[in-house]
Amino acid sequence: MQNTLTPTWQEKVRAFAAQSEEMGALHPEILTLAYQENWFKLFVPAIYGGAGKKLPEILRLEEELAEADGSLGWTVTLCAGAAWFAGFLDSELAKEVFADPRVCFAGSGAVGGTAVKSSNGYLVNGHWKYASGALHATIFTANCVLKNDDGSDVLDVDGNPEIKSFILKKAEVEILAGWSYFGLIATGSHAFEVNNLEVPLNRTFKINDTIEVSDEGFDYPFLQLAETTLAVNSLGMANHFITLVEDAFFSRSGLKRYQKDQITYFTSVLNTCKAEVSDLKIEFYAAFDQSWEQLINTGIIDTNVLFQVSALSRKLAHACRRSADLLFPYCGLEAAKKDSEINRVWRDMHTASQHALLTFEN
Repeated sequence: MQNTLTPTWQEKVRAFAAQSEEMGALHPEILTLAYQENWFKLFVPAIYGGAGKKLPEILRLEEELAEADGSLGWTVTLCAGAAWFAGFLDSELAKEVFADPRVCFAGSGAVGGTAVKSSNGYLVNGHWKYASGALHATIFTANCVLKNDDGSDVLDVDGNPEIKSFILKKAEVEILAGWSYFGLIATGSHAFEVNNLEVPLNRTFKINDTIEVSDEGFDYPFLQLAETTLAVNSLGMANHFITLVEDAFFSRSGLKRYQKDQITYFTSVLNTCKAEVSDLKIEFYAAFDQSWEQLINTGIIDTNVLFQVSALSRKLAHACRRSADLLFPYCGLEAAKKDSEINRVWRDMHTASQHALLTFEN
């Protein structure tokens, strides 16, 4: 018989979500849950202790995580996404890194540093912003432009500045408090920097250059991987918000003042938002599942299918934000109260919507 007194992971997350925001970091109880469930190693190959999940399952899980708490969903998505690079790492380095049961990657996709070849590796300097999970991360990934001793760029075979990615350990970086935004507060997406840091050669890698270790589907295109994982975060937060809106409207102290046709109008707006998000969710997952099946069955994804995956990722994210904007005015002052759950979800959604990959719908 199921023990109904044992809370689900969703209930546990929601019980500590407000405290996470107050702390500006995921609550220790939520972090313990994340380590137990291997959420920070969703994309890590099984040989290194990864979660053993494939991308279709990961996307649905990240939607659930974001629905439980936006900061948790976002942190897991970005940290697990950074650990996707595990497949490109030197195998001995990877074994060392993933021997830590609480390993967590954080980093930035931006090229924020420079690296000059040295006798033992590279001399790295740089500053990188928006490293979600920085406060509990054990490993940081950082992209750098390679420089010659005279300061000029090292050029690749096509004549462009050469970029390399580096693995930095927590003790080697300085975390700079700077995540002062109104949403996704508990992600602790602070900046980090290093100055004249000597990084060994085995802690460099290039994305999509040489895959050292991989599980099935590891070669899913990185752009669509990023777009889809961000989109399901918006979806999860929208699911949460829409549920809270319905509860907020019908529990308003002034509900009796509204006429029947006004309540009917609100219900119509609510149902329209629900339908738009639901319909796009179905389209989104159908397109993604098709792309995944093509990759697994043939090793190649049709260009038009990838275009659809990208387009539907953005459309879904924009529909989710629009639903929040349309429904917010019906929630009463509770939605404007800074420490209310519905306000936190609204702020998280709008902060997530500022990611560069989600800026334009078309």
